[in-house]
Amino acid sequence: MLDRIQSICRSLPEDRRTPYPDWSEDDLLAPAEMPGGLDLTDRFVAALEDAHGIPLRSVDDLANLLRGNGAAEGYVDPDLLPLLAGLVGFRLHSDWDPSDPDRYAFGITRATLAIAESGTIVLTDTDTSARLGALAPWTHVAVLDPATIVPSIPDALARLGNDPNIIWVTGPSKTADVEGILIEGVHGPATQAVLIEKMNSSISPARGGG
Repeated sequence: MLDRIQSICRSLPEDRRTPYPDWSEDDLLAPAEMPGGLDLTDRFVAALEDAHGIPLRSVDDLANLLRGNGAAEGYVDPDLLPLLAGLVGFRLHSDWDPSDPDRYAFGITRATLAIAESGTIVLTDTDTSARLGALAPWTHVAVLDPATIVPSIPDALARLGNDPNIIWVTGPSKTADVEGILIEGVHGPATQAVLIEKMNSSISPARGGG
């Protein structure tokens, strides 16, 4: 269906296409200033924790989180396996089997970039090896190079280009539709963690980098 819509849109002459809306960066910035005296990584971590996300600073931290969640088997982006060599005692799959999603208690994929202002990570088709590997497991861990943290939403938009699928994730999935009660882990992962780790030369940089 989407292919048909795109085909129709491509066939329209320029004067019949709806232009992208104009927007001001001021419309996308939080009204409150971010805490002073913190670098981008510290600002991101503070905002991530405010959104009930979990920052991780080492593979050992990651292992402790997975053990605490009882998550012994999961999906890992194959490009990240060298970085996660210290993750022992877990069953790691580098391919996603859509016919058996329940076997994956966790998914570990790459974040293209992150936004310090809101604690948001951005997942794109370009850098996410398996989209369901990031969205279906109960626990998702995004591996983030601190060099790809940007200050604000406009900064992120300027770097994303025309990726066909972009997902903005701010903490675990949550909803308050029913009686205004906030419930986490309804439409996606109940645990959203971010492993902040500098990518080495064996891992191609996410395109969100500077």
